[in-house]
Order: sequence, then structure tokens, then C-alpha cells
Amino acid sequence: MPLLVRTWNLFHGNAVPPERRAYLRQMIELVTADDPDVVCLQEVPVWALRRLESWSGMHAIGAVGAQPLVHSADLGRWVTELHHGILRSAVTGEALATLVARRHAVAEERRDPVGPNRVLLGVQLDGGPFVGNFHVTGGAVAEEQFRRVLDLARGERVVLAGDMNLRPPYRAEGYSEPLANSIDQILVRGLPATAPVAWPTERRQVDGRLLSDHAPVEATVG
Repeated sequence: MPLLVRTWNLFHGNAVPPERRAYLRQMIELVTADDPDVVCLQEVPVWALRRLESWSGMHAIGAVGAQPLVHSADLGRWVTELHHGILRSAVTGEALATLVARRHAVAEERRDPVGPNRVLLGVQLDGGPFVGNFHVTGGAVAEEQFRRVLDLARGERVVLAGDMNLRPPYRAEGYSEPLANSIDQILVRGLPATAPVAWPTERRQVDGRLLSDHAPVEATVG
């Protein structure tokens, strides 16, 4: 059965331009409203990991990249409430999360480091592909961390979804063609897939606000 797969860098829940408050719950509800199979999220505040299942109605698997700088993630949340647009992840920490529709079983979870405060969150779907969610660091180390992601993504059927901080062209032998001129990608190996597409701007607007500085990207796999 084909899988609708999405990836979205949530910008820590911020709108564009950033405001004092954040819109994280609205983002989760928006990106899961039409019942996708898998949603890979980046720049998730650590405190939000345990809220994702209730907000989305999906299985939520998380991995912490950067730990909160204060005593707890919840304390970091309250500090960040002073001004989300300014503080972002400085206090609350940063995580990845993969949401999986409850009709799919998760056979295995993996969390493999790819660089300082960076991790590949791997989810093996029972009877389906390995889904790797990642967010590599921008700049000179982006290519090195992406190579590490490719090395860790073992298996015949693989979906890699996340924020590469690299724009094509680049080397990803055996994978589907990337979305042109985008750092947010869904790359597929060993399965048919539609070309990835980014949401148009109006699709991520809520009450006149543009949510996140990244657009969700999606593809149908299988």
C-alpha cells in the first residue's frame, strides 16, 4: 500500500516573521489533518515530544539532539514563553520526531549520532521501509553529516526525510531525484515514489500567519 510521507522543519513553532508566541500545536494539527502515513519533524522543542501523540492522533517517536540548557524541558518551555521568536531553542533544547499512523506497526527504533547535537532517528515500519529522519548542521559540515546519514541508512527499502542544509546537486547513489533548489528533502531507495513537492505558501497559513520558515515537503512512496 502506498505511503504518504511528509517532512517539515517546524522552526521551533515560530511563525514568519517570528512572534512572541508560538504555534506548535497548530502546526502539528495542520500537517496531520488529512491522515498521512508518516510525518518527519525537525526543530521540535524537547518539551513537546510527549504532547505529539495527543495533538496528532499518531504514534510519536522522538530523539533529542540538543539537550535543554536548564533543569528540565518544561522549565525551558516556560522561559521560552517570554518570547519564542527571540529565544527559539536556546533554552528548551531541540529534537526530531517521527509520527506514524496507528494503522502501521513500528518494528524497530534507532537513534544514531551523525554529529554534535545531531542524530538520525530511524523507524523501521513492520512490513515496510526504513524511515530515517534527520537534520544536519549547515555550513562546512553539512556534506560530512549527510554522508553519515547515508552510511547509517541500511536496507533494501529506505526513505530519508529531513533538512539537509544542502541544495542539490549532490551524490546520493541509488536514491530518487531530490526536490530542486530545496534543503528539505524526501529521498527514496528500493521503492517507487512520486517526485517530492513542497506545499504552496497558502497551505501553511493559519489565521493570516505563515507557519515556519520551511514548507512541508511530501511524496507518495510504494
